[in-house]
Amino acid sequence: MPRLTARDYKSKQRRPLEFLSRLRGFGYGALSGVVVTSLTFVYFGAAVHKAPEAADTPRPDPHRAARAEPEGPGAGAGRASDKYDFYEMLPNFEVVVPEKDKDVKRDLPAAARIERPGVYVLQAGSYRNEADADRVRAQLALQGVDARVQRVAVDNDVWHRVRIGPITSLDELNRVRRQLRAAEVDALVIRVGD
Repeated sequence: MPRLTARDYKSKQRRPLEFLSRLRGFGYGALSGVVVTSLTFVYFGAAVHKAPEAADTPRPDPHRAARAEPEGPGAGAGRASDKYDFYEMLPNFEVVVPEKDKDVKRDLPAAARIERPGVYVLQAGSYRNEADADRVRAQLALQGVDARVQRVAVDNDVWHRVRIGPITSLDELNRVRRQLRAAEVDALVIRVGD
């Protein structure tokens, strides 16, 4: 005869899985983080964008402003300097632009042919540093173009201009311009003595 064994059919208490408990803890942490972030955003966002109270800023009286105009030509000079102080601040915001971009290749526009006879000078550059001007003059000499460096004082600054010419022949002028364009040198055409 088969032997019967005693079996307990009562449901056993299951232990929660460790993974679910960790997931639940992460969920509570994320939820609390979202709540704290939202409350902080609402509190500080409202404080930043809050309009000033009407009592803090007095409204200007239009009748009073019309009567407060300066009485003499020099009467308002003291107030104008207080009002416009950006003239003193602008020199502090000076931006230095480099003389030459090293990695940029630029396409020079097609040079229009000069048709008007006269005496012309081509200016290949103007530099504060004499060594830079001499370097450009040497590069032009390697291209077969005879150039000279002219020293000029403009507004108490000394500039060194790299000039080619004077050129009286239109054919010669246009030939030199084509040669400079092939060497990627942008030259300014100056008509001398109208």
